[in-house]
Amino acid sequence: MMDMPTPAPKTMPLMRRVIQQLENVFLVVIGGFAVVAMAQEVYETARGMRVALQDLLLMFIYVEVLAMVGVYYESKKIPITLPLFIAITALARLLILQGKDQPPQNLLYESGAILILAIACAVISYRPARSFKAGEIDNSDAGR
Repeated sequence: MMDMPTPAPKTMPLMRRVIQQLENVFLVVIGGFAVVAMAQEVYETARGMRVALQDLLLMFIYVEVLAMVGVYYESKKIPITLPLFIAITALARLLILQGKDQPPQNLLYESGAILILAIACAVISYRPARSFKAGEIDNSDAGR
C-alpha cells in the first residue's frame, strides 16, 4: 500500500507568503544599496578626475550584484555562475589593489583561485542542464 503524503499545515501558505515578501523587501534593499554604492563610486571617481582599473572593476561588481538581484527577482533562481563571476572580479580587483607590495606567493595563490573559479564556471556552463522545483528530489543517482 502506498503511503499518502501528509497535508501541509494551514500556516504553510501564510509562512511562504511572509518569506516571499521578506525576500522581495531584501532584494529591493540589496538593489538599492548597490545603486547607492555605485553612485558614490561614480561621484568619487568624477571628483578625483581620474578613472583607474580598480574603480571600473568595483563598478562591474555592483552591476553584477544588480544583475543577480534582477535574475533572482524574475526567476526565483540564482545561476551559480553569477556569484562565481563576482568572486572572480573581486579577486582580480584585489590583485590590482595590492600591487607589487605583496609577496610573490600571494600573487600565485590569488591567480590560482581565479583559475579554479574560472574552471568551475566552465564546468558548470557545459554540464547538462537540470532543473528542480522546490520540493523535488533528484533520484537519478539512487541506484548507483
